[in-house]
Amino acid sequence: MTSTGTHRHDEASARSKEDIRAGLVARATALQPLLRDRAAHGESARAVPKQVVDALAEAGVFRLLTPKRYGGHETDLRTLTEVSEALGAGDGSAAWVGMIISVTNWLACLFPDKAQEEVFGADPDARVTGVAAPTGMGERVPGGWRVSGRWSYNSGAPYATWAAVGALLKDDDGAVTDQAMVLIPAFDLAVEDTWHTAGMKATASNTLIGQDVFVPEHRVLSVPAAAEGSYPRSHRDEDLYGSTFGPMLLLCLVGPLLGLGNAALDLVVKAAAAKPLSFTTHGRQADSVGVQIQVAEAALKLETARLHTYRAVTEVDQAAASGPLDYAARAHIRAQAGHAAQQVVEAIGILLNTHGSSAFADTSPLQRIWRDANTAARHAGLVPAVGLEVYGKAFLGIGERVSLMV
Repeated sequence: MTSTGTHRHDEASARSKEDIRAGLVARATALQPLLRDRAAHGESARAVPKQVVDALAEAGVFRLLTPKRYGGHETDLRTLTEVSEALGAGDGSAAWVGMIISVTNWLACLFPDKAQEEVFGADPDARVTGVAAPTGMGERVPGGWRVSGRWSYNSGAPYATWAAVGALLKDDDGAVTDQAMVLIPAFDLAVEDTWHTAGMKATASNTLIGQDVFVPEHRVLSVPAAAEGSYPRSHRDEDLYGSTFGPMLLLCLVGPLLGLGNAALDLVVKAAAAKPLSFTTHGRQADSVGVQIQVAEAALKLETARLHTYRAVTEVDQAAASGPLDYAARAHIRAQAGHAAQQVVEAIGILLNTHGSSAFADTSPLQRIWRDANTAARHAGLVPAVGLEVYGKAFLGIGERVSLMV
């Protein structure tokens, strides 16, 4: 093929990817009325309603990052983020569950091919959830590991068919030799109802419990190796699975938050057109300079969050084909993710101040948005102080590594 022909092929491929992304985002956006309608029910039941989960599946959310060879869409981080943002504008919990299952399905595709076949070959609609914290322990046995542990904050637990959970692996002398993610069928794990929280109630982020579960060698992924871009999967022409480990698993968390921020801004702006500003001469909030300034400030914070997020997302997607990002770039992305999350939380706080005390009525979706955003932004991967420390150390040439999730 000539250079001109190659250029045209690349353009057509890019257009096709954009068309696929646009279609998936449109499907997610079309679910917003359903998500808003069922959000309160999900909160009271403390789990995303089955009707919503089925709709997410029908819209292709759970297959966003699953290989095409298993019937998935095999898209990219940008598509996941845009879809999560659209879903988050409808309901934060539903968006979070959709995002977690989608990205953990991606994680499962970093394991050896035999593991991928067990998960997706047997069930193309497999749903993997996970907990990266190494709160399990693995002991070497013939053919693999015997793993026990408790893994908290497993979002989407009621709908998972597999779990990817963190464990410290010990040698025969009891010394820890590696930190790993291990794949375990959901039926091998018990679920303890521990998720009683102020926000993100419907994510059902309960605790998984495993006792002496056998995990064969091919269902083990070394986290330190993965953090440096070394995955035990076979090399294929599938750029998505060359995406950098830490940034992929951190940036995905911001999408639902962006959607929550958008929803809050939309609700407050619409209400301001008719809602009086009490104890003032303003018949509606929109006429107040104070309200105008606060809305503008909140909108700019949300814009800042989006700019940081999508700049980092683009960097991750572009590097997927060429190899993992270097540590300096990863440190920057860790800081950007935490900063973006905080910008959203601050924007929502300003918007609730603007709207007034009625935002906290049980019937107001604003109070749920506020609770959901403040809960989600406290995810360990988004703690801003850790991201700033990681980035600052990299900036100053200090070699100490404070987290593998970079």
